[in-house]
Parts: sequence; C-alpha cells; structure tokens
Amino acid sequence: MSAATPALFRHPGCALCEPAAAGTALRIAEDARLHVIRVLDAPDFPAFYRVIWHSHVAEFSGLNATDRLHCMDVVAAVEQALIDTLAPTKVNLAALGNMVPHLHWHVIARFDWDAQFPQPIWGVKQREVADAAARLAVPLATLDERVHAAVAPLLGR
Repeated sequence: MSAATPALFRHPGCALCEPAAAGTALRIAEDARLHVIRVLDAPDFPAFYRVIWHSHVAEFSGLNATDRLHCMDVVAAVEQALIDTLAPTKVNLAALGNMVPHLHWHVIARFDWDAQFPQPIWGVKQREVADAAARLAVPLATLDERVHAAVAPLLGR
C-alpha cells in the first residue's frame, strides 16, 4: 500500500488529497479509485474509518454509476465488518464534506457507552470515557485486519 493519494489525483490545499500527517490516519486498504483509513486522532471513537475517493470530486453524484456502486460497496463492507466484529449500538455513515469538499464517507462504530452517544460525534460530550479502544471486543489491529479482509474482494473491480 502506498502512503499517500497518488499525485495524479491531488488537489492543492485539500486535506484529503495531501498525505495524512503522521499519527492521524492508518491506511487499511486501497485500489486505483479509493482508499480506506482508520482515523487515529479521534481517541473517543477508536473504530472510526473513512472511505476516501482518490480523485478530487466534491459530490457523490459527481461519480459515474460504476464508481458510485464501487464506493458504496466498499462503505457497506466496512460497515458490515464493524457490525460483525464489534456489535456496536449503531454505525454512523456520513458524507458531509462541508469543511473538506472532497468525497469521503465516515464509517463509525458507535456504542451506548461512547463519549457523545446518542449525540453525533461532533455533538456535546455526554460522558468521559477512558481508553475507549480497550472497551472494544477485539484489539484495533484485529479490527483493521477484518476491515481489510472485508474490502479486499472489492478492490480493483
């Protein structure tokens, strides 16, 4: 796996086009059209993944039908891996892009014990949770392996 979005697809000034700063994301899987990362700088939400489209397109409707299907198949595979592995209270899917107009999907396992639940992750903190990652059913490395295994059959299609 490469460490960054291919230069061919980079858009100057876009946070998702530029290589992630060290310690902010872990690349899980990729193909020529997209990549999957785990977000590392959100400790209250250890099972927080993003599916990021390589080319700099702002809206989902900017993809052709084949690319839309591929993107959503990968999003659904990440979601299903989180459900199967962690049995979360809910999985949040979001493609807001208000601050970064580059197509990406947030796929976040949520638990009734997490810091913001039932608020969105950007909402008001409801409680303090020490070491949320330790509360997961499996270690993060195992979760990453399961997410990778779930999306691998879809890559390169």
